[in-house]
Order: sequence, then structure tokens, then C-alpha cells
Amino acid sequence: MKISTKGRYALCVMVDLAEHRQEGYIALKDIASRQNISKKYLEQIVALLNRPEILKTIRGAQGGYMLARAPEAYTVAEILKIAEGSLAPIPNLDDPSEAAAAADAQLLPIWQGLYSVVNDYLEGITLQDILDRQMESYDYSI
Repeated sequence: MKISTKGRYALCVMVDLAEHRQEGYIALKDIASRQNISKKYLEQIVALLNRPEILKTIRGAQGGYMLARAPEAYTVAEILKIAEGSLAPIPNLDDPSEAAAAADAQLLPIWQGLYSVVNDYLEGITLQDILDRQMESYDYSI
């Protein structure tokens, strides 16, 4: 399993929106500048994420994007699944009848186990967890 640039950037966008949520709607050009990602490419990423349960949007000169929910309500798995389509290590693993045809029956339990471990791990990490870890790394108390 390999997470594509699309998946990594989708996560970057969502973390950026979580980080700047107090600022209201955030323009895509601001996210692009902060994340050092082309605005054109981010338009494609945001098109995937632009669902009412994921993002709120306002069009126009003062428009932008913001999270539809609190950062703790988004998991890394949810975001990557939107961007990547699936986190499965082999095709059709989400559908057991199709997965059996796609893999050697002897190896299917291995792929299912890997999928379970990866999915459980990523379901256990929220955007808020990422923000909290960031804050811990910036804590330079003496």
C-alpha cells in the first residue's frame, strides 16, 4: 500500500484548515502558500473533499473553505479514503466476494490482516491528535 501525493496533500489541506479554523473561511491560495503546494493541484484535491459533511465553502472574493466539523471528528483514515478511494493493499478487499477472486485464497487472510491493522491505526488518529502532537513539539518550556 502506498499513499499517493493526492492523499498526502488532502491530509495537509485538512490539517491546515484545522490549524487555522479560528480564522473562518480560508482561501485556497493561503493554504497553497503555507503548504508550498500548487494552487491548481489543490483545486483538484479540494474537489474530492468538497462534501457537506467534510467542508463548508463560500464562493467569491471573500470565499474559502473551513471544516464542517470539529477537528476531533475527522480521522486520518476518513480523509485518506476520500482521496485514495481505499486503503486496501489489494484491489476489492472491501468486498469479500471480489477479494477472494483477486487474491490467492492462501494469501487473502494476510491481506485482510494488513488492511485491518492499517485501517484501525489510521481510524485512531484524528486531526486534533495531529494538532496536539504539533503543539507538543513546539513546547520549549524551561
